[in-house]
Amino acid sequence: MSVRNFVQNLTEKVLTGYLVTTEDALRLTGADGTDLYLLFAEAGRIREHFVGSTVTLCSIINAKSGKCPENCAFCAQSAHHSTAVASYALVDEDEMVRCAKQAEDNGASCYGIITSGTGISKGDELDRICATLRRIRSESGVLPSCSLGIMSDETALILKEAGMVTYHHNLETARSFFPNICSTHDYQEDVETVKAAKRAGLKVCSGGIFGLGESFDQRIEMALTLRELNVDSIPVNFLDPVEGTRLADANFLTPLECLKTIAIYRFLLPDRQIKVCGGRDKNLRELQSWIFMAGASGMMTGNYLTKAGRDPEQDRRMIGDLGLGIATCGCG
Repeated sequence: MSVRNFVQNLTEKVLTGYLVTTEDALRLTGADGTDLYLLFAEAGRIREHFVGSTVTLCSIINAKSGKCPENCAFCAQSAHHSTAVASYALVDEDEMVRCAKQAEDNGASCYGIITSGTGISKGDELDRICATLRRIRSESGVLPSCSLGIMSDETALILKEAGMVTYHHNLETARSFFPNICSTHDYQEDVETVKAAKRAGLKVCSGGIFGLGESFDQRIEMALTLRELNVDSIPVNFLDPVEGTRLADANFLTPLECLKTIAIYRFLLPDRQIKVCGGRDKNLRELQSWIFMAGASGMMTGNYLTKAGRDPEQDRRMIGDLGLGIATCGCG
């Protein structure tokens, strides 16, 4: 069977509930030329069938930056790297709430409080974040999420009680590739954090970064792990190398490869939110608007964790030009 016929037949199966296998996904990686554009279009069909034609926007605040003891090869905030990224303690409640309101004004339905470090435990920082969550829920319509590192069941319940809707915790890459990226904690700790959030009744946003040197097989491996964990949304990041990190000279991606990755993730995770986040501008360049045709259902708008993003008005205009709407809910 030709790649073209395989893509079309697989799409029809997915639309009726079929779960794509590793072998299926690997066959999709062979799409090239006009078959690649067909792959994008069919991924877009799957996205529209399961998720609809509105785009979910999320925004974040880098609420605590730098001096992280983890040695993730890509991270500008790792204490193991020498970068120009600023280091600062947890910002105050008023600033976090102000940014939440600004995110809502920019069309975001989900707002994430992100902190550097291995994790967070009971004490002043957790208390301040909980107080901030309560204020965001009472003073705005945006739904708050947090990304605070490795988390226990107890902390998950405390954050949920304070008003957190979604917990964000990336696996970053496949289990088989993770030792190449980080050696200061075990992959299973990240998996257990996702499970703790699910046990607490929280939505979970978990994905990774592509362009670290992983193979397409390993990208598929991570997608199947995320499917097994039943995460609600998958943030898709593309490496934007930072000088001073171990991956400063990495250059593994092209715009079409980024889009192919998004499309294959849509086939593997047909009814999940797939959000394109960091590295969008650098890696997709003039093809940013193609992410939705290729199956994405959301994106991060505004600034990224340590780098500036596009003006949110540009993103809203792009979505409108594509004939898509902006979701007013759907944090996940």
